[in-house]
Amino acid sequence: MFLSSRTPVLPTPEQALKGRAEPTFGVPERHTVLGNPLLGPYPEGLETADFGLGCFWGAERTFWRLPGVWTTLVGYQGGTTPNPTYEEACSGLTGHTEAVRVVYDPSVITYEQLLKVFWEAHNPTQGFRQGNDVGTQYRSAVYTHSPEQAATAEASRAAYQRVLTGSGHGTITTEILPAEGRPFFPAEAYHQQYLDKNPGGYCGIGGTGVSCPIGVAPADS
Repeated sequence: MFLSSRTPVLPTPEQALKGRAEPTFGVPERHTVLGNPLLGPYPEGLETADFGLGCFWGAERTFWRLPGVWTTLVGYQGGTTPNPTYEEACSGLTGHTEAVRVVYDPSVITYEQLLKVFWEAHNPTQGFRQGNDVGTQYRSAVYTHSPEQAATAEASRAAYQRVLTGSGHGTITTEILPAEGRPFFPAEAYHQQYLDKNPGGYCGIGGTGVSCPIGVAPADS
């Protein structure tokens, strides 16, 4: 979806598509780059992080390249419609954003370091948009899996807002919400590791050029 004069609006639960109890498609067993299973259960000691930062093709590649990332997969999250298809998510009637699930080893890479990559890889001030991609499915989001993740994400947003403001950028629009109650629905097989299968494929994400402080401080410090 590209630039239009209409401002995207999230559907209410009553307006959202009803979806289905089970997915209509399967997910490949293993990651084409990392070689590890896409779906859990994952090995003990690994942790999960969920991010939305625009088109999930380029977003996923950004994370699978990081040391300590065990597997990644793309899907739909944050909306109402259960088990949506790509076409349904793109319609704007599911409420989902395109998301990347990152399964990582916290002894190698921390959640804070993942957040730094997240903030710097896209422009979190654009609302329902990343570059020329416009729609509710392109909104910036962090879905947290623990109170510790939530606190770290909130602190990182506050720290990044300070440096963005100092660089002349606007207000961060990223939603930070618990993953509980916002299930991650894996996307179709052809979307998984898309830019590994199609190296010349489209990647619409791009950052602000402003570095996010690492070792973020609490918002009230």
